[in-house]
Amino acid sequence: MTPIDQIIDDFAFLEEWEDRYRYVIELGKALPELSESKRTDENKVRGCASQVWLAMSASEGADPVLTFEGDSDAHIVRGLVAIVLSAYSGKRASEVAKLNALDLFGKLGLIEHLSAQRANGLRSMVDRIRSEAAGKLAANA
Repeated sequence: MTPIDQIIDDFAFLEEWEDRYRYVIELGKALPELSESKRTDENKVRGCASQVWLAMSASEGADPVLTFEGDSDAHIVRGLVAIVLSAYSGKRASEVAKLNALDLFGKLGLIEHLSAQRANGLRSMVDRIRSEAAGKLAANA
């Protein structure tokens, strides 16, 4: 079972939104801390009310495997980062470019339970990741 499948299963067991928020916060706490060297302006995600950083590394090849790391200074947002990373990290650039994690957040029912600012920040994270994947594909074409 992939990490994102595990999160989807766990969400299905939690009926109360308070429990789901606690779970999102726990996911954030379990997220490895991003090193200071990666907390750069270049890795900062624009459009997020909280501070969010995303760093990407890629394997060699025409369709590289992308690995993402991320962090935030806000507990809930850090949990959202963890969910986004579990959906995208470790996949080929072609998969990442096609996958819209916002659909996943919709399926989890998270989008309608986020503030407008957090939902916009989430969109910014997803757009950034998909854009970086498309850029890797274009550079290797």
